[in-house]
Amino acid sequence: MSSNSGVQQPRIVVIGAGPGGICTAVRLREAGFTDLTIYERSGSVGGTWNVNRYPGAACDVQSHLYSFSFEIKTDWTRPYATQPEILRYFEHVVDHYDLAPLICFSSTVTSAKWDEERSVWQLVVNGADQLEADIVISAIGMFNDLTMPDIEGLDTFEGTIFHSARWATAHDLTGERVAVIGTAASAVQFVPEVAKAAGELAIFQRTPNWVLPKEDTPYTREELQRFATHPDAAREVREGIFARVEATITFSNPDALRAAEDLGRRNLETVLDPAVRAKLTPTEPWGCRRPLSSNAYYPVFNQPNVELVTEAVERLTPKGVLTSDGREREVDTVILGTGFATTRYASAIDFVGRDGQPIADAWVDGAQAYLGITTAGFPNLFMLYGPNTNNGSILFMIECQVAYIQRQLERMRRDELAWIDVRHDVMDDYNATLQHDIEQVTVWNQNCNTGYYRGGAAQRIVTQWPHTMVAYSARTQQPDDEAYEVGAVTR
Repeated sequence: MSSNSGVQQPRIVVIGAGPGGICTAVRLREAGFTDLTIYERSGSVGGTWNVNRYPGAACDVQSHLYSFSFEIKTDWTRPYATQPEILRYFEHVVDHYDLAPLICFSSTVTSAKWDEERSVWQLVVNGADQLEADIVISAIGMFNDLTMPDIEGLDTFEGTIFHSARWATAHDLTGERVAVIGTAASAVQFVPEVAKAAGELAIFQRTPNWVLPKEDTPYTREELQRFATHPDAAREVREGIFARVEATITFSNPDALRAAEDLGRRNLETVLDPAVRAKLTPTEPWGCRRPLSSNAYYPVFNQPNVELVTEAVERLTPKGVLTSDGREREVDTVILGTGFATTRYASAIDFVGRDGQPIADAWVDGAQAYLGITTAGFPNLFMLYGPNTNNGSILFMIECQVAYIQRQLERMRRDELAWIDVRHDVMDDYNATLQHDIEQVTVWNQNCNTGYYRGGAAQRIVTQWPHTMVAYSARTQQPDDEAYEVGAVTR
């Protein structure tokens, strides 16, 4: 422990300056925890909203619900904010709460090992610099490591190739022959923008997704003026969105599920060619994969410069893309819209806990944690946007998690504890109940979502929270001191 004006302060390291790290810094500093440092591997704040700069990037949660409760933004320009506006919001929060002095940019935590004898975490930054922390909070979330497709020839293609999350902003697609591999969340957003510039665009689809329409007409000047002059107006919109999201995120209402598919079919009617429309029509129930929405995606397939390819990609050649029917399409640029390794969480970092156990080994059957926040055998390690916490507005869920972590740190300070570690039986019981509840969500158990939802050898669903946001908030507020093993500070 370090000392500040005679008050013992735990040395807290937060990994990541995205929404989770920002919320943590604001709340913990307000609670009197002053020895706090954020290590951010990029050169800017914002997390996924900083690194995902592809054209068309936008949030799939309505804007007025996508700000922290302690810093509600009332002047969103449209119902679904785009990446630049969201990033500006997080930059504003960092500036408003003077968080920049806490952040070490271009600093990647590559490993962290628990020292049992001294009750500290030993961290390595940028592969060389070593430091110690009493508390580590992983705020790297789900969207940390890229998923690269297992396609032969990726390194032989002679043109330009990049992942959508590492968009080549200086590369001009105007008039080019472009291939897009992958048609999920990111592609649904960037494909319409690419189609405007490309001379030819081939979209390689493995499985069609439901893409519902979205009400996203920009707010009028009068609406923005009302939000600006009547703060309660924005708060009422926020509360209304919250209520609508709460009513649908459990995927338990058959009428709502049918209504969603009806909307998806209506959206598909914008595709004029019946054969193309048939290829774009999902055979799986809505909700089985990540729900998507766009008003611009399906109309792309009416453009004469756009081709939908459903034959499997065999390999990349030096000049283009070869499909299973033996046809090679020559292209200038390949864009990989293949998403993220969403099921890794803190195991994206080489954490080693008690008895020298790597977190990757502890999670061999899939990531698991108590409340999605802490995992047995890794004392004083907390996670934000951890296993099975994905549902609704992640900012709300993060605030619940930060409040929980704050409570645990205050307990440690009050009771003079050097470490706390969730009991294995408590974590196991929690996850057994959680997985039972997940099994009741029919659409999540149709064997069509292994890439986004499932992870580990057991292929459990490790991303989703199966209940409402209010239920998660209540669960994280329950007193649970008995859930932890503890060790006292030695003097």
